[in-house]
Order: sequence, then C-alpha cells, then structure tokens
Amino acid sequence: MSSGAAPVAVNNIPRAVLLMAFSTLLFGLMAVCIRLASKQLHAFEIAFFRNFFGFIFTLPLLYRHGWSILRTDKLSLYFMRSVIGIASMLAGFWAIVHLPLAQAIALSYSTPLFVTIGAVLVLGEVVRARRWAALLLGFAGVIVLMRPGAASFSLGSLVALFAAVLGASTAITIKFLSRTEKADAIVIYTTMIWVPLSLLPALFVWTTPTGITWLWIILSGLFGTTAHMCWTRALKMADASLLTPISFLQVVIVGTFGYFLFDETVDRWTFIGAGIIFVSNVYIARRESQLARRAVTDPDIHPETLQR
Repeated sequence: MSSGAAPVAVNNIPRAVLLMAFSTLLFGLMAVCIRLASKQLHAFEIAFFRNFFGFIFTLPLLYRHGWSILRTDKLSLYFMRSVIGIASMLAGFWAIVHLPLAQAIALSYSTPLFVTIGAVLVLGEVVRARRWAALLLGFAGVIVLMRPGAASFSLGSLVALFAAVLGASTAITIKFLSRTEKADAIVIYTTMIWVPLSLLPALFVWTTPTGITWLWIILSGLFGTTAHMCWTRALKMADASLLTPISFLQVVIVGTFGYFLFDETVDRWTFIGAGIIFVSNVYIARRESQLARRAVTDPDIHPETLQR
C-alpha cells in the first residue's frame, strides 16, 4: 500500500508538517463542536449540518476550478464512496457523542489497520510478515481500548470500531478515484452527495437548532472541510511516515477539551491502547514509504520482494 505522497522537495516538508498539524487541530475542534451541539441535537442531525455547511465551504473550490472539475465518468464510484462514507460518519458521530472523546478518537485511528487488510483483499496488494505483525499489534491496542468484559465496555466502542471499518472501505474507494480524479473534485463531489444522504436519517430525529447550537454546527462544517483540505495537501507534500505521528496529537487535543469542558478523564488503558495503535500505524506508514521509495529508485526490483 503506497504512502500516498509523491517524492517532493525538502523545502516542502515544513509546510506539510504545518498543514498536518493544522488539520489535526481542526479535526479535534470539529469533534468538540459535535459534542457541544449534541446537548440539543441528535448525532445524525449534526452530521447533516456538518455536511450542509461543509458543502457551502467547498464552493470557493468550485469557483476557483470552474464547472469543468465536475466532469467525470466515475459517478457510480463517487456514489458508492459517499454511501459508505456517510454510514461511517453517522457511526463516528454517534460514538463521539456517547463515548469519552479521547477514546472515540483513539478508536478511529484503527482505520489504517483495516485499510491495510482491505488493500490485500480488494487491491491484491502483498503484505508480508513485518506488517502483519504490526497489524496484530495494532489490533491488540484496539482490544485494550475497548476492554471487552470490563465494566467500562460499552456499545459505543463497537460503534466506533464499525465506523473505522467503514472508514477503511471509504479509503479504498478513494484509492481508485485518486488514480484519475483531482483531490478537490473528490472533496466537492463527496460533500455534495453527503448532504441529501445525511438529510434522510436526520429527518427522523429532527430538532430545529436554536441559540449557540447554530455556531457549533456551522463551525463543525468549517473545521471538517478545512481540515480535510489541509490533510490531503499535506500528504501530497510529504510522506505519510513523517506526518502520521502528528495526526495522533488529535487524541491529546480532544482529551484536553474533554477534561475541561465535559469533566472527562483519560484513564491509563486509553493511553496504553492509543499508544499501541500509534506505534503500529507509524511502523506501517514508515514501511510503506520505504517500499515506495525503493520501487521508484530501483525499478528493476520485483514488486513481491519489496512487500516484506
């Protein structure tokens, strides 16, 4: 599985690091806004407003590129990606509302583990012993986070894990789309399709927002869309192996806000589980980056000898 970053100049690395750090902060703030809005609204309705305002904030992209960016012969793949993506979003938002923020976000970082498995099953990529070992380590971290059989185990952790599995499926579809489609086109199309898809479940739990709740749902759309744009651009400028550790700061960010705003504490098992997943993801990202660079610098190497 490729790192998702093309070879770039060294002088792009500081900018990539800043973009990834900024996207991590914004994703964390989006989670906080979701929790704040949940005092009045159901998670499904928050998802609709996040997509509605998120789409509004993508309009400058459409203005910059023009209508030509929407020309595609991949509409069916866009729709499939959006259906899976909205299911993942609904589950993820539900988990953010019902779990401690740090635990919900930490479980979402299991998505790359499922992406690696999906790359084997769907894309036919070869993964050998070292990365399988890293995957097993990562899933051990997931088990520590979920704590099955413990009094703290809840349905929310299963929902969060389900969101991660669906998120991995979405990532696989993006791999197909990114072969021919522009990154901004994927953002515009996805957000545009998400609006009507998320409206349907929201109607069943609808409560008209009032007061400061409007601020939280508008900010969730702004933060989410801007974070996604920064994230995709960062990964184009530098290797995922460099940027993945930065993204895990989101757990610290939401844990801090959870402590001060919602009286949540981050117990040792959340730290341990998140740390294990962190180590697993960093190794996988670094290994994939090494393999990608070796394939570029020495094209005579047989692909299967690289997948170790």
